[in-house]
Amino acid sequence: MGPVETCNGFEREQLRVPKKILMTTCSSAIKPGILVTLQDLHPTSPFLKNGASLRVVGKYATRFLVETAVAVIVDGSYNLKIDTQHLRNISFRVGSIYQFIGELLIKPDTEAVLQARIGRNVDGIDLNLYYQSLQLLRQFQGEHMSD
Repeated sequence: MGPVETCNGFEREQLRVPKKILMTTCSSAIKPGILVTLQDLHPTSPFLKNGASLRVVGKYATRFLVETAVAVIVDGSYNLKIDTQHLRNISFRVGSIYQFIGELLIKPDTEAVLQARIGRNVDGIDLNLYYQSLQLLRQFQGEHMSD
């Protein structure tokens, strides 16, 4: 029996995709953003890793400074800095809800900044329903991905 093809820890048979698609998808340099809440990004979190590709949602909290290209999003008492220098055609409004996908950069002073590659306004999203669906997704993944 030959080596087992895997992608992100899953065997090809588990993913139910042809080998050609698996190898094309997994050789991609851009990783999908893992859905996390700002509360998930605490000091002992497995998500709080340098280079981790994450997808976050939060309310835009501060005035945007063009010089720094850094935005801050909040969710309750949790916040995260977002480096927006690679984003185009996005305007920020204090109090609006935004979703970002990007890579986490842990600076030497342990400050976390998400280097966003995608950003969009998601005003109108039901955050309670969003977090409930995220919880159900994690429950499903825990039950079916650990086999």
